[in-house]
Amino acid sequence: MTTLKIGEKAPDFKGIDQNGKEISLTDFKGKKVVLFFYPKASTPGCTAEACDLQNNIERFVNANYQVIGVSADSQKRQLNFATKNNLEYPLIADEDKVIINAYGVWGPKKFMGREYDGIHRTTFIIDEDGLIEDIISKVKTKEHTNQILK
Repeated sequence: MTTLKIGEKAPDFKGIDQNGKEISLTDFKGKKVVLFFYPKASTPGCTAEACDLQNNIERFVNANYQVIGVSADSQKRQLNFATKNNLEYPLIADEDKVIINAYGVWGPKKFMGREYDGIHRTTFIIDEDGLIEDIISKVKTKEHTNQILK
């Protein structure tokens, strides 16, 4: 789906997280970033993915990673999702789909024979210098940490 490639500079972004704080990629220079895009907060697959990442947050911290989630949900919905699941990392509310489009994860999807536009569940691993180190497009929601920290 995305046209971004491993080795390219990751598109910089600015967004507002669930707590109203502005987050940008440049805030994390010198750290690796796990930027994961998910279709909709509080749905079963997205909850499984977000909780798997949270349950392994110490592994990410110890390996110098910052986890950031992005969806087109409102800030309020992101806050409810984070609170309900005790998520300690930022969830960006990208209602205008600026970041989603910059990373090329918006497009046609099929579900139960119905076609519609939505977010393709995709994770970008960005290195300390802002380069894309890996792109995971076949996300296993319950085992996502192991896909990232292989």
